[in-house]
Amino acid sequence: MMQKPIRTTRAGVLAALLLASLLPGTGRADAVGELLDAYRAQGAAAFSASRGETLWMQRQVDAGSGTPRSCTSCHSRDLRSKGRHARTGKLIEPMAPSVNPQRLTDRRKIEKWFRRNCKWTLGRLCTPQEKGDILSYLSRL
Repeated sequence: MMQKPIRTTRAGVLAALLLASLLPGTGRADAVGELLDAYRAQGAAAFSASRGETLWMQRQVDAGSGTPRSCTSCHSRDLRSKGRHARTGKLIEPMAPSVNPQRLTDRRKIEKWFRRNCKWTLGRLCTPQEKGDILSYLSRL
């Protein structure tokens, strides 16, 4: 007995994609997983959430102003609460994905903020290893 082939419509495909995007963890896991794979391809070793936390909390002295900076300068030590930008005073939504489900879901945004924030905080770009360690740390929150 021959079965009819299943016909896929554009609306059906879009509906399936929408449904999949609503499943728990799909956005964050995909973006973070893809970035971690990319960092490994760039030569990073195994990632460590504890190294990521250490880097997140580490204080650097800004060469220009002499003021100490760390990721906590804007994001606070409790990443489940809102932060405040050190220069502008603008509120920053919590970094913890468990509190803010939109965090770590967009590869472009993650890379954009790594560029900006690593330069401001560390005075240089983060290495693929550092970015992977930080993402490992933040993903656990």
